[in-house]
Amino acid sequence: MIETVAELAGLRRRIAGWRREGLRIGLVPTMGNLHEGHQSLVRLASRHADRVVASVFVNPTQFGPGEDFERYPRTPAADAERLERAGCDLLWQPAIEAMYPLGTEAAVRIRVPGVAAVLEGAHRPGHFDGVCTVVARLFNQVQPDVAAFGRKDYQQLAVIRHLAADLAFPVDLLAGQTVREADGLAMSSRNQYLAPAQRSVAPELYRTLQAMRDASLAGEPRAALESAARRRLEAAGFAVDYAAVRTPGLAEPADGTAGARVALVAARLGATRLIDNLEFALAGA
Repeated sequence: MIETVAELAGLRRRIAGWRREGLRIGLVPTMGNLHEGHQSLVRLASRHADRVVASVFVNPTQFGPGEDFERYPRTPAADAERLERAGCDLLWQPAIEAMYPLGTEAAVRIRVPGVAAVLEGAHRPGHFDGVCTVVARLFNQVQPDVAAFGRKDYQQLAVIRHLAADLAFPVDLLAGQTVREADGLAMSSRNQYLAPAQRSVAPELYRTLQAMRDASLAGEPRAALESAARRRLEAAGFAVDYAAVRTPGLAEPADGTAGARVALVAARLGATRLIDNLEFALAGA
């Protein structure tokens, strides 16, 4: 069984031993209930580091009022088995008291301006403050050489890149590709909340992203294709938070300009909120 530590002193002792051997350390932060997407991040980190630490911590500070912190699935035994199969060396599984020793109300918070304020940030106020707060703590606790994050949470990755650059964390950020089910649905711990009928509808999220990409490549104005995407999702039964095409920095691109783009959607099926994105590029005129 994979080695597991729950106290910061034990984590630091193990990492200090690896450092004395001159080994590079990788980190894969997770909230548990792991799937193949998480395992792919462990394998990605393993290609860039000698030892990999995966954290499993359901972070209360990134959940807003009425969100699913209490019912977020917790599967510690299955998580440990998945991490071991993926080649993880150490599981960091702290209690809330170990992550927030002064309590969550007295915790120092980190806020990233700009990129954290739009899209997810606008619909989930305070969410990225909680993400940045816990990621900064993990970077401090583990002091990794590399850290792997998934592209499915595109805006989160952009926010963490800003965080790491501005606070000069000496860590290389690795971006893992989105892992999808056979029908295109991005793997997510929240997919298990979907009822069978909702699960059959959920792949429409990815098909809508593909349609947004195709419309962009065909030269359709951004506002029109975003409206069409929203109507398409609503017709399928989604309650849409946003359907947007942005630059990699999440700015609104002008029509007719070339460059990298990302289509992003967030929508609910019943009580389950799903997000996804698709990157593409527009050639010059």
